[in-house]
Amino acid sequence: MSGTYRDLEVWQAAMKMVFDVYRDTVTFPKQEMFGLTSQLRRAAVSVASNIAEGKGRFSDRELSQFLSVARGSVFEIETQVAIAQELGFLANDRSQKLLNRCAEVGRLLNGLIKAVRKPAA
Repeated sequence: MSGTYRDLEVWQAAMKMVFDVYRDTVTFPKQEMFGLTSQLRRAAVSVASNIAEGKGRFSDRELSQFLSVARGSVFEIETQVAIAQELGFLANDRSQKLLNRCAEVGRLLNGLIKAVRKPAA
């Protein structure tokens, strides 16, 4: 697979998700700075970072492993968004936007994982 991680549509979508998470968590209560705010931000950064790190590895097997870790972080974000919404930290529209972003990144990750794992013809 040629190109850099910056060329990957999934990395670009993951970066948009990071920026959305940062913008949306600014309004979280200050007492959550080291709790849910930090967790949500770290999970979002982890998605984009694992995509980049995997792309920098030498084999498709390693890339697939890092993409799978990124996929797990997407589910972590979905869970944390649900918690934030239930606690009243996120409005329904913001929560839905983040969940839609997670779904987009998840679909792109699934497609790339399948492509990378596909045996060479």
